[in-house]
Amino acid sequence: MVLPIVKYGHPALRQKGAQVENITPEITQLIADMMETMRDAHGIGLAAQQIGQAVQLTVIDVTGVEDRPSTMEMDGKPVTPETHMPLVLINPVVEPLDEPVAGPEGCLSFPEIYFDVVRPARVSVKAMNEKGETIAFTCGGLLARAVQHETDHLNGILYIDYLSKSAKSKLKSELDHLAYVTRREMAQR
Repeated sequence: MVLPIVKYGHPALRQKGAQVENITPEITQLIADMMETMRDAHGIGLAAQQIGQAVQLTVIDVTGVEDRPSTMEMDGKPVTPETHMPLVLINPVVEPLDEPVAGPEGCLSFPEIYFDVVRPARVSVKAMNEKGETIAFTCGGLLARAVQHETDHLNGILYIDYLSKSAKSKLKSELDHLAYVTRREMAQR
């Protein structure tokens, strides 16, 4: 089922997610709904907070993005990222491996707002998958950026938090309007 994506101004986006202890039928359904929602919105990642759930769960799929390639290694060997998509990351732990670089980002909770964010170019990831198994990999390119962006969501951190004061002030009217619309929609429910 396609779920509504919460927008900037919704309190769920600032909530740190609770750890997922077990793969329950509810978690399995949430994963399926999040995948469908991400695809319907033409996104490459979706965190549980973006659908109003404060748990440590995100889904990612960089398949088909050719202008921003991804790299992935498992057990120290390069693998084709697309063969491991979509990714379900539960309780992810992400560690930087390279120096930070600037790259463009957008967010389904911030429609039409794009800007460069500085993040490590490569990261190592350890998480639980949808079967409750531990998975570990390193990644670079768009996949590394998506993993970091979505993991931030799981901890209540938004990509706008990386903006300088001057850059944020340039987006102030757009952000204020988005937060206003979100609060108004929440009040009408």
